[in-house]
Amino acid sequence: MTPPTMRAPLDIAPPAPAAPAGDAADHAGMADWLLLVGPGLIWGASFLFIAEGLQSVGPNGLTFARILVGFVVLGLVPSARRPIPRADRGKVLLLGLIWLALPLSMFPLAEQRVSSALTGMMNGANPLFVAIVAAAFSRRIPGRDVLVGLGVGLAGTVLVALPSLSLGGSSLVGVLLILTGVTCYGFALNLARPLQLRNGALPVIWRAQAWALLMTAPLGVPELLRAHWTPGPLLSVLALGALGTGVAYVLLAVAAGRMGATRAAATTFLIPGVALLLGWLVRGEHVATLSIVGGAVCVGGAWLMRRAQLAVH
Repeated sequence: MTPPTMRAPLDIAPPAPAAPAGDAADHAGMADWLLLVGPGLIWGASFLFIAEGLQSVGPNGLTFARILVGFVVLGLVPSARRPIPRADRGKVLLLGLIWLALPLSMFPLAEQRVSSALTGMMNGANPLFVAIVAAAFSRRIPGRDVLVGLGVGLAGTVLVALPSLSLGGSSLVGVLLILTGVTCYGFALNLARPLQLRNGALPVIWRAQAWALLMTAPLGVPELLRAHWTPGPLLSVLALGALGTGVAYVLLAVAAGRMGATRAAATTFLIPGVALLLGWLVRGEHVATLSIVGGAVCVGGAWLMRRAQLAVH
């Protein structure tokens, strides 16, 4: 499950405080690194948590449960409960659909058909879809360097999906579900940016989660009630909700406040590699070499695109 290019633009960061000296500076630097890599590690692991959770609960029940846990955890942060203007509430409702309810439903359905590693690797295309939607909304063709990065990234996405597409059947459906979720993120993050610039990241996310809970309840609650829990899947779903749909957003917001939203967004580049590594180590998943190469190409294209965007600004 964002964001930064993957998830959402963050709170407008206040001016960074003066750097402390000596040991304090070392501790501050270590804290910054933890804040930087933490969300990427959590979101990369989320695809493993989904796969483990599906052993005890259906995909719709899993989606509802993770949003519920994330909503409760995020609600413990006082800044998340700040009010937002009435004029923005309709857009937050839409955000609950296209940023949370739909994409977070697509990924568990996909992982019934393809591996958690492949699902995580294809999520590396998120920055590309965000850029495509942004260009369409602005009716402006990106610069040449951005287009190069976009082309490289999309080629990598095709390479990731190609082995599964060639199998057809269930694997093809899984890839299409992932692409549906990633496309939702592309629209959602462009909608989220102005909302979060006006209101801050956490209040918008928390309220979008509330709407997503209502949207996923009709299918999710019955599956949750029919679940047969064992310790591993239960802990995975709790971690998915508390960390992936709660704590990671808080860490990212704090990181943006300390080092700026642009630098904090670099955490998203960790997601495909973490998903691949955990899928292989924990679940023994086999991923085609072509898909692994494609994942690296996709992340490289996203990095080239981001570097070109930063050069323009």
